[in-house]
Amino acid sequence: MLRSKEVRRFAAVFGVVSLVFVVIAFCIAPLAGLLALAFAAAVGVLFWRFTAARYARLAELAEEIDRLLHEEDRLFVADAEEGELAVLQSQLAKMTLRLREQNDALKREKVYLADSLADIAHQLRTPLTSVNLVFTLLKDEPDPARRRELLREGTALLAQMDWLLTTLLKISRLDAGVIALQCEPVPLAALVDTAAEPLRIPLELHTIALDVQIPPTAAWQVDRLWLAEALRNILKNCMEHTPDGGCVTVKCDDNPLFTALTIHDSGPGFDEAELPHLFDRFYRGKGSGTGYGIGLALAQSIITRQGGTITAKNAPEGGAVFVVQFEK
Repeated sequence: MLRSKEVRRFAAVFGVVSLVFVVIAFCIAPLAGLLALAFAAAVGVLFWRFTAARYARLAELAEEIDRLLHEEDRLFVADAEEGELAVLQSQLAKMTLRLREQNDALKREKVYLADSLADIAHQLRTPLTSVNLVFTLLKDEPDPARRRELLREGTALLAQMDWLLTTLLKISRLDAGVIALQCEPVPLAALVDTAAEPLRIPLELHTIALDVQIPPTAAWQVDRLWLAEALRNILKNCMEHTPDGGCVTVKCDDNPLFTALTIHDSGPGFDEAELPHLFDRFYRGKGSGTGYGIGLALAQSIITRQGGTITAKNAPEGGAVFVVQFEK
């Protein structure tokens, strides 16, 4: 305690002042001097015990901080009475809790990143192996027609990898919150038309009808381009699970509370065991074919990032149903 400069200074001043008063008191009367000496001694003892107790409590807090810095699993913070030390202890407890939460979040993000990298490596391994095989065959293939066919296969595989990496980058940017979304009133009919435009030819080739039933007044306050991409992924999923000659229906429920878009296909619907995992990244259901399992994950990221919700279920009459909803 005496290592503290403030304590040494106060003790010196107190000693000098007490000595002066005791001397003056003895000059007045011996009894007054004894009383002054006793009073000075009592005050000195009380000050010493009070200061020692405060420094002992500060030492405990310092020990707790040291345990925190050494990342002990459990940090003990004892109860304290009201006062500056109690306030300091309370702030220390809050800081400890916040640091624990941040540390746990960082650990979860580290595990998530490792899992994501493993998933990406796994997803890229198959097309990379196929590309390597295609170009190995291409090197030794003398037939020009066969060489052109192999080139088309290689180009298609490279396009798949480019789409995969681009989509994963979009999801990562959405998760990181680095994308500035430009929200504006967007008519739903125009939004669905924009989303379906790249799918017109595949829909026509498979004779799948797209029935859009949206009132012209229905609109969402969203980012047009990003929401169009989300709806495109949902429509693409419905198209891929609808048999030739089937239909994909898009309806709108517009009321004072919310505006919801329902997309219903005439396919076989979902397996009940798949429903909880449909929007999980890299999840591929039984009928996913050659998909990567990230289209619906991207759609969910885009929609929830803008304050909306997306759900999936089976229709009673059959087929899959997606519901995208934004509150007003």
